[in-house]
Amino acid sequence: MNPETLAQALLAVLAPIAAERRPGEPLGLSASDIVFERPRNRDHGDWASNIAMRLAKPFGSNPRELAQQIADGLATVDGVSSAEVAGPGFINIRLDAAAAGALAKTIVDAGDAYGHNDSQQGVSVNVEFVSANPTGPLHIGHTRWAALGDSIVRLLLASGANAVREYYINDAGAQMERFAISIVAAAKGEPTPEGGYPGEYITALAARVIEARPDLLDLPLEEQLVVARDLAYEYQLAEIKGSLERFNVPFDVWFSERTLHTKGEDGTSLIDQAVDRLREQGHVFDEDGAVWVRTTDFGDDKDRVIRRSNGEYTYFAADAAYYLNKGDRGFENKIYLLGADHHGYVHRLKAVAGAAGDDPEKNIEVLIGQLVSIRGARLSKRAGNIIEMDDLQAWIGTDALRYALERSPADSPLDLDPELLQKRTNDNPVFYVQYAHARTHNVARNAADSGVDRSEFAPETLTHETEAALLGALQEFPRIVGFAAEIREPHRVARYLEELAGLYHRWYDNCRVIPQGDDPIESVHRTRLWLNDAAGQVLRNGLALLGVSAPERM
Repeated sequence: MNPETLAQALLAVLAPIAAERRPGEPLGLSASDIVFERPRNRDHGDWASNIAMRLAKPFGSNPRELAQQIADGLATVDGVSSAEVAGPGFINIRLDAAAAGALAKTIVDAGDAYGHNDSQQGVSVNVEFVSANPTGPLHIGHTRWAALGDSIVRLLLASGANAVREYYINDAGAQMERFAISIVAAAKGEPTPEGGYPGEYITALAARVIEARPDLLDLPLEEQLVVARDLAYEYQLAEIKGSLERFNVPFDVWFSERTLHTKGEDGTSLIDQAVDRLREQGHVFDEDGAVWVRTTDFGDDKDRVIRRSNGEYTYFAADAAYYLNKGDRGFENKIYLLGADHHGYVHRLKAVAGAAGDDPEKNIEVLIGQLVSIRGARLSKRAGNIIEMDDLQAWIGTDALRYALERSPADSPLDLDPELLQKRTNDNPVFYVQYAHARTHNVARNAADSGVDRSEFAPETLTHETEAALLGALQEFPRIVGFAAEIREPHRVARYLEELAGLYHRWYDNCRVIPQGDDPIESVHRTRLWLNDAAGQVLRNGLALLGVSAPERM
């Protein structure tokens, strides 16, 4: 019996009570309105509900009196062992072993789909993250957002949303010109120009450009810059994509900023069209020869110039055009993941949403991540002034790095200890969880060798206290997934997995799947194999949501 079926049972119990206390009035409740929580002390039962306290006033009843009436009804429901009133009107519900244990088979039968829910059904959301300039390698800040952004999308998809991962390529503007000048200078063996990009990676890119275009330095300077910019951009972007793929972060959309500036057949660009659309919304005004957006109407600290008096568009214009383009592609909701130094963008982006006619409090979310420090980390030999994603992966490992970045809230500064993250001990959280998963496979292999299979399922035999605790945690997984998706916090899944791993290890220490010595194989052994495999499935599904592997042997 799960919370959904228990809610239906509670509705059935409430129906005659409501008819007695409020004749002729509808109950006005659905199963989704009834919330069950796990009691902190499992001695109090499997589930607790405050429904009596919620309904006491409209039912004209004392909360405890109503709670007792509901509890008496629930106690007669098949699968409910007992229902007791506690405190001011809580109802503690205990399921019988068969009803609680049935979950193990449900999980094994559902497989990879267990944990999926429909809490975000019908929601379309574009999640944009990383979006580093294609002028250099990804660094430690990008690494945190890569892990978190990818996991947020995985959670949204598991919760029924239409969600995509999008990378905005900043391939237009002054940084690309500085990039080109840096490449050409390196190709000529000259020092990095003022404001240019330093580092060995620039020298390496210049060498590749020369290899592809041996005639580069014979071209006029203007052509040199264009050729160098476009080729080096292509190489650097390919390196960024490779880094992300190795980090298990697959982007669905790579959106080029250049497309916002490109003129169409009608002679206008997406930015031109964006200005016109914002003007139609009534939020654009002209002053001192420039074009402005009245963003203060939406909480911004000042109005923003969208086109300067010389006719050039500002970065704000590209932001606005990009936001509108996301809506044009069918994404009602937009999530932006930005670094700690981008607080100033929050009001600006929300103002764009408001000026576009959207609800800034609903259609756009801007998540700001805090800084990450790595003990003992060295600056990149290639880039010189950053800690590279590739170096971190090679040093710590993808699984350990991703898990460590995802097990804390995004707005919390992180200080990671690589020495700990490389340990194969229970002090290392990712090892602790992965080892629990590997242990479920080891149990299954040993069971097969001993003749224990899943040919029988007798959930009423799962009566040990560690079995009740493990089943209770397994039951929680879909709710955890849905909640983590709703509040955009993958760390909820990581912390859940650590708790689940602990409960599994305790069960393993107390309950045998394989008979001892020459004892015969009994129903309880076969049923425990179902529970073992269910625990492994949930650990595997949870790790997948974090983009972390689930090894079968360790």
